[in-house]
This record gives sequence, structure tokens and C-alpha cells, in this order.
Amino acid sequence: MNILVTGGTGYIGSHICVELLENGHDVVVIDDFSNSKPDVLDSIYKITGKHVKFYEFNVLDGEKTEAVFAENKLDAVIHCAAFKAVGESVQKPIEYYTNNLMTTLVVAKMMKKYHVPSIVFSSSATVYGDPEVVPLTEDCKLGETTNPYGSTKAMMERILTDVQFANPEMSVTLLRYFNPIGAHESGLIGENPKGIPNNLMPYIMKVATGELPELGVFGDDYDTPDGTGVRDYIHVVDLAKGHVLAIEKYNTPGVHICNLGTGKGYSVLDIVHAFERVNGIKIPYVIKPRRAGDIATCYADPTRAKVELGWVAEKNLDDMCRDTWNFAKQFINK
Repeated sequence: MNILVTGGTGYIGSHICVELLENGHDVVVIDDFSNSKPDVLDSIYKITGKHVKFYEFNVLDGEKTEAVFAENKLDAVIHCAAFKAVGESVQKPIEYYTNNLMTTLVVAKMMKKYHVPSIVFSSSATVYGDPEVVPLTEDCKLGETTNPYGSTKAMMERILTDVQFANPEMSVTLLRYFNPIGAHESGLIGENPKGIPNNLMPYIMKVATGELPELGVFGDDYDTPDGTGVRDYIHVVDLAKGHVLAIEKYNTPGVHICNLGTGKGYSVLDIVHAFERVNGIKIPYVIKPRRAGDIATCYADPTRAKVELGWVAEKNLDDMCRDTWNFAKQFINK
């Protein structure tokens, strides 16, 4: 298939591109490098021996996005283009609502106009809000989202669900995933956000390389075994493989909803200690106040992904920590 990946040079998007190429698909990418770098394209080629067809701009630009749809006979879209930092979204709600909702509307409009039948949307477990019970299944009711980022994801899901209802021949897949960490085993692509990271593992990575002096742990008074937040951490390569299976198997008309997670919860300090043990590196940390919008515990029931997609997370926490450090080492002394 010929598949458009919006946000395809970002952390998750780049790993999806690799898995698509390695499974024989052709890939078109739109990205503006707002949270990535051009050398990601070279890294994708080094890993796969194949090029993506690349366009540099923000999907908000409807005219340029339409030109991509007009120039390429697309079979499906994987929509990853979005601002994604929980804490930042609390500070910049206007930017988050504008970017995340409008890009989704532009993509949906172009899919309808150019008869692209299938979309896989990078959604998030944040749409469940502060869960009443864990693990979370796809049948859990959507909660009161606790931050603007989560609210945009819930609204993007609603937009695509409504579009599918109005266009019943379409296939819309909502992949709700939990906390992607790790990097490609080659060390060539991984998560390297600009500035101080908003997510845990790249923060640990930048402390490990000496770029930052210590890790900030936001809250140690949650109702969890060690007081720090518990999340379902999933290796980004496992996540990317889930997208390939979703594109290939959720191709019948309708709305398909699927969690991608491991079914296990790890605390912030679990991750810190695992990284230290696996890589032999001390990670100094300091406890800070809770961060606006964060919740105590969130992890998945991944049964549906196993039954409907044949997907099971294969990599464990040690793999996630080892692959992150393998990617991080290239930045030392740069």
C-alpha cells in the first residue's frame, strides 16, 4: 500500500515509517520538523535501505496538504502529527487546540475528497481521563480529560468518528496507546526532543548524557506503591508494529478501537532504577510538586490487540532502557 504518515519524522512516526517500509509498503511523509530533525530521514534510509517521499510543511496548510493527496495515489493515512506534551498543553491550550484539531480536519477533508478509504489515528490513553478501574479496556467509558492535550485527543477521536458515520465506506482506527519509550535497536532513531523534555525517558536520557544535571520527579505522594505515578510503558518498536497490523487488518468499513500497551504498570522510580541497573549509570533525581494534569495510575488491558490484530508487546523494560541508552550515547560530548 501507499501510506501517508503525518508527523513521520517524529519519535513515533519515524519508527512507524521503518516498520512500514520493512513490511513492503510505500511511505509518504509530511512533517515540519517542529519536534524532529531532518537527519531522521537519513536514519530511516540507513535502517531500511529505502526512502520515504518527503514533504516539509505543517498539515495545517490545507493547500500544500491537498497537493500531496493530488500527487500521490494514497491507500491509507496514519495520522501522528500533533503537539503532544501534557505539561506544555496546560500552558499553551490555544496552540494545542489549533494545531491538533485543525490538522485532523484538514486530513479528514482531503481523505473524503480524494477517496482515501482508511485512517489509523495515533490516539492516547489520556482519553480515558483519571480511570475508575485499571487495567483499561476499550469498553471503559471516556473520562473527563485532565489536560488540554488529552482533550484534543478525545476531540480528534470524535471528529474522525463523526466523519466515518457520515462516510460509512471509510475505515477509522483509533489506536489508544500508553507510554512509548525506547528506541530502534540500531541506535539511529529515538526520542530526542528539543529543550527540556516533557516525557520521562528522554529526560532520563539527557541526565545520563550529562546534558541535564538531574531528573525532576513530579510528585511522590500519589496512591501508588512508591508514591510516584504508574504508567504502562511500551517499546516504541512494538508500538510501530501495531500500526502496521492495524493498517493491514482494520481495513473494513467502521470505527475500530484498540489499546496498545503491555498490561503492566511501572512507576517513575521503577523506570529510573531499571535504567540504572541495565546501563550501569546513576541517575540523580529530585522530587518536585505534582504536575498539572497528571494522574496516579494508568495501564492497559491489551487483550483486544492480541485477539483482533495478533499483536503482543514483545520487548520488556530492560530492552526499553538498553535501547534508549544505545540511542543516547551518540549525543555525548556533541
